[in-house]
Amino acid sequence: MSRVVRAALFQTAWTGDKESMIAAHEAAAREAAAQGAGIIGFQEVFNAPYFCQVQEPEHYRWAEAVPDGPTVQRMCALARELGMVMVVPVYEIEQAGFYYNTAAVIDADGSYLGKYRKHHIPQVHGFWEKYYFKPGNLGWPVFDTAVGKVGVNICYDRHFPEGWRALGLAGAEIVYNPSATSRGLSAYLWQLEQPAAAVANEYFVAAINRVGVEEYGDNDFYGSSYFVDPRGQFVGEVASDKREELVVRDLDLDQIDQVRQQWAFYRDRRPDAYGPLTGA
Repeated sequence: MSRVVRAALFQTAWTGDKESMIAAHEAAAREAAAQGAGIIGFQEVFNAPYFCQVQEPEHYRWAEAVPDGPTVQRMCALARELGMVMVVPVYEIEQAGFYYNTAAVIDADGSYLGKYRKHHIPQVHGFWEKYYFKPGNLGWPVFDTAVGKVGVNICYDRHFPEGWRALGLAGAEIVYNPSATSRGLSAYLWQLEQPAAAVANEYFVAAINRVGVEEYGDNDFYGSSYFVDPRGQFVGEVASDKREELVVRDLDLDQIDQVRQQWAFYRDRRPDAYGPLTGA
């Protein structure tokens, strides 16, 4: 019997305030559940604008504790109500001066499983993230959820192969990649890197991007969210590059074993030869 997981992701534009943004995502989760989805993931810092287009101390106000802050607790209650696994990216404050770009992972019974903190922090025009975030320090955890083994890699992390591989070695079957990336900067790479990572590591990837131009800059977030399978093929259509969209797709996790038997990349790895990669 095949292991088919109905998975969802949601891309949307900034609504103008935190409460309406959270409400929009709650509505999307309810719609995904009505369509039979067992898991949903949201975009990077989903309950806020992408404030990293500027460097202003007023934006520290978006940060909350994880898991005890109001947004994650609210999503835990929603996950329990809907019986749905949730990947919830937020701006985290651990203590005064310790801020992270984080995603909480919540199981279908509403229990908080843990969090991933973004490792690679960009500092380029329109993406001034080092002003706000410390580099992640929790490794690349894989969470044993009601739908399977789920990992997270956030936005800029996608440009670095090591994290993708760490997730694969830890047993990830589905990796959510919440992002906020703009048309002029990376559109060329968007449908290249995540499919390549899915192939190299032989698992499913959910690539999520927000949509539109927001109040703090001229970054044009281009949506185009999608699921991709272990062969690097899109599962269904890629989402719109201009408007809000809920994407729900069936992922056949048995493909992972099939591909790993056929291509055998994990068998043929040479970790004994890779020492120089970590020595510099």
